[in-house]
Amino acid sequence: MKPQVNIAVVVDVIGALSDKSLLNGNLCLIDDGSFDSTGQGTPELVTVVVPGQVVQWSALAVDLQTPVEIRSISFLPAGGGAAAPAYGVDHGPAGAPADGAADDVVAGGTDGGYGTAGAVPSGHRLESGQLDLNVWSGVVPPYLTPGVPYRYRLELQMYEGDHSVLHVDSPALMCL
Repeated sequence: MKPQVNIAVVVDVIGALSDKSLLNGNLCLIDDGSFDSTGQGTPELVTVVVPGQVVQWSALAVDLQTPVEIRSISFLPAGGGAAAPAYGVDHGPAGAPADGAADDVVAGGTDGGYGTAGAVPSGHRLESGQLDLNVWSGVVPPYLTPGVPYRYRLELQMYEGDHSVLHVDSPALMCL
């Protein structure tokens, strides 16, 4: 087992901004974990992890002229219910808690280009407030139920302006 699993968040920024969606091949999630994750190369990636393992998300833009950053990562309620559609445009104000954010899991982002975190209080969303945060990381807590996917909302910021923030609710972490 690797002490860290990396998740590459690869975005076709021009396609996503044109479609106002992370569908249609505009988002590709890939991990390098030691276990058999499912959904490699799709927005439905389920990364298999173990307690104590570090998970690190890195945002990469296919279009080199338009930056993409991870704006927030928030875990959804058990059962996968989300207040927003699985893919779409976030019209909410920055800093507003994501509806139905989940139990304590793992995620984070702080200042600079590298984010860190621990457990997330229920009902809270982590976000950087900056456009230079490309890497987020956190530690998988020991109390997650094995075999249960913990879905999270991955919110991405692509440059500035209307519809520049898009999210996907389909990826998950799952303990072995």
